[in-house]
Amino acid sequence: MFGDFKLNSKRPTYLQLKDYIKELILKGILLAGERLPSTRELSEILQIGRNTVIQAFQYLEDEGFIYTVQGQGSFVAEVAIKYEKSTFLPWESLLSKDAVLAGELDIEKTELKWERGMLSFKSIAPDGDLFEIEDFKRAFLDRFSLEGAKILNYGYAEGYKPLMEYLKDYLKNKGVDPEGKDLLITNGFTEGLNLVLAGITEPGDQLVTENPTHNTALKIMKLRNLKIHGVRLEEEGLDLEELEQVLSTTPIKAGFLIPSYHNPTGQVMSPEQRIEVLEIFSRYQVPIIEDGFNEELRYSGSHVAPLLALSGKGNNVVYIGSFSKILFPGIRIGWIMGDANLISALESIKRSMNIHTTFLDQALLYEYLQQGFFEKYLRKARRLYRERHETAIRLASRLIPHKKIRGEGGLHIFVELADELNAREVLSECYRRGVLFMPGEIFYTDGGGKNTFRLGISRVNEEEMEKGFKIIGEVVAKLKEEKDALL
Repeated sequence: MFGDFKLNSKRPTYLQLKDYIKELILKGILLAGERLPSTRELSEILQIGRNTVIQAFQYLEDEGFIYTVQGQGSFVAEVAIKYEKSTFLPWESLLSKDAVLAGELDIEKTELKWERGMLSFKSIAPDGDLFEIEDFKRAFLDRFSLEGAKILNYGYAEGYKPLMEYLKDYLKNKGVDPEGKDLLITNGFTEGLNLVLAGITEPGDQLVTENPTHNTALKIMKLRNLKIHGVRLEEEGLDLEELEQVLSTTPIKAGFLIPSYHNPTGQVMSPEQRIEVLEIFSRYQVPIIEDGFNEELRYSGSHVAPLLALSGKGNNVVYIGSFSKILFPGIRIGWIMGDANLISALESIKRSMNIHTTFLDQALLYEYLQQGFFEKYLRKARRLYRERHETAIRLASRLIPHKKIRGEGGLHIFVELADELNAREVLSECYRRGVLFMPGEIFYTDGGGKNTFRLGISRVNEEEMEKGFKIIGEVVAKLKEEKDALL
């Protein structure tokens, strides 16, 4: 016994020994009442320090696995484990309709996966190599020294007050009038949209959105059993006549729009069109849910105010923001800003779901932001991403036969092929040749977009783009040639 105890360097030795002895007890190898070797004996058997064995025994006793008799030694306790007959349930048939639908809509499970050695243009997450780790460490230490254990305890559903005030000022600097509005911290965009839809919709309600639009948003809407009306997003922008027709003929509960660096097309709604969109929604008294996607990544031209800012003192726009697509996506901090009464209701819904967003992460992000590290990072990130975006447009235009290439900024471009081509057929052959991207049809509300795909360019350099785009272009050209030969 004890001869198979093996150490690794990743965990303290006394905890490894504690876990090892606990496993022997749970497996019935060490029986209740059995005397353990003394700490001196066991340290000699295992060739580890006696104090290490003493610590392990103390932890085992604290957890109720052993007990000590003064002058006699340590003994195995009576551990109440009774093994019953194993029961196996057919969980596949016990899943709810929502669970089954979630699996069907989960592109992480249903789409092709990256494998080592592949060139991937699938992700639009930020490049982690750009993160200033020393600034992050400094922010953590500074905030922890000020707050101490407070930020490790329960917090408030509405959020960490200093971060909330910072974000309110941040939005004021974008032109937002805070009068009558409030803010709620969320676990990223995904929880933000879930909360808003939970607060204002019922199953069967109807929404209007751009077509195509954010796949995650579509998934959330479908899981809530909402009917989605997609309005055509053309090269010059949203089809306003179609939008007016939908709103005038259908009881729409809300609109969902991504006016800046739209996902997946990368388009930016012009200031003039933003005003027209607001006027149309106001005419029909329909609220707008605005996704403030990647607003910080404007590479050229003047600032374009979000719809929330253009709505002035009005309360018809609900804004969902996040830094996840540019800064620290692993922290999962987002926010909702909107009418104070709505935010109060959403706060109660959030409290019923997850109590609050981690205060440690909120406090750390606040310290990072308020020390000016974000502005410093953003200057560097904008410069690099601008170069990558310009490179992607140039290379894709030259190497990939296309009908249109869209993208005014952000971390991706959107390619539209000839009408007769299917992007999934292109993807299948590219995948075989070690190149991965996101097929465009997953972003469409009506099953369209089969000749489109999105190329994420945030984590690839020019050499990788050229190599990958060349392969994509060769596959597209070959498929086009084969299609033409059949005509």
